Amino acid sequence: MGLFTDKVAIVTGASSGIGRSYARALADEGAHVVLIGRNAERLDAVAEQLPGEHLTIALDVADDGAAAEIVRRTEERFGQVDVLLSNAGLYVPGAFAEADLAAVRSLLDVNVFGAISIVREVLPKMIARGTGDIIVTSSVSGHQAIHWEPVYSASKHAIQAFVHGVRRQLVGSGVRLGAIAPGVVLNELWGIDERDEKADEISAATGISSDDVAEAVLFMLSRPRHVNVRDLVILPTSQEI
Repeated sequence: MGLFTDKVAIVTGASSGIGRSYARALADEGAHVVLIGRNAERLDAVAEQLPGEHLTIALDVADDGAAAEIVRRTEERFGQVDVLLSNAGLYVPGAFAEADLAAVRSLLDVNVFGAISIVREVLPKMIARGTGDIIVTSSVSGHQAIHWEPVYSASKHAIQAFVHGVRRQLVGSGVRLGAIAPGVVLNELWGIDERDEKADEISAATGISSDDVAEAVLFMLSRPRHVNVRDLVILPTSQEI
C-alpha cells in the first residue's frame, strides 16, 4: 500500500518540470492523478508512464471557468479531490523597463489567478469533509525580491500572502494549506530539458532536480494530520539567494 492509495490528486502544470515529478511521485504512492496542462499530447505522454488509473485535462488554468471544469471532471471520474498541487506557472525575467506587458499579464494570470482559482474550487468540499491537502508551488523569490526577475518575484510574493492568509481562515477546518518555495530547479522553466545532462550542476550543488522538489512535497503531505508545513524553502546548497 502506498502513502496515497486510492486518493485523488490534481496536479496543475503536470506536463513538464516540477509538475511532472509531482504526478510521478503521487502515482508511485498509489494516487489517482489528474494531470492539468495546456498541451494534451505532452500530458498524455506523462500519464502513459504512470502506474494506475489517471486523467488528463488539457486546459489553461488562467481561462475563465477552467478551475470549475477541472474540478467537475475530476469529481465525475473519481468522486472527490483529496490533494491539490497548484503548480502551473510562467517565468519572465529581465529588466522591467523593457518588459513585454502582454507577457507580464500572461504571467500574472497564470501564476496568481490560475494558481488560486483552482484552490477556490476545491476548498468548499474539503471543508465540508473536514480534510484535504493543498500545496501551492511558490519560489524563493516569493520570500525576497530578486532583481533579475521582478515580475515573477511579485507573483510569488502574492502567492505567499495568499497561502498565509487563507491558511489562517482554515484553522479548525481540518484542511491543510502550504507552499513550497524552490530555488534553482534544473528543468524546462530554466530552459533545461529533462533529458539534458544535469550531473555537473547537481554535483556542484548549484541546482536541484524536479524530483528533489517532489520528494519534499511528499514529506509535507505525509505529516500527521495535526502537522501543517506552512512553508518549505528548498535550495541548492551552493545557491546564495
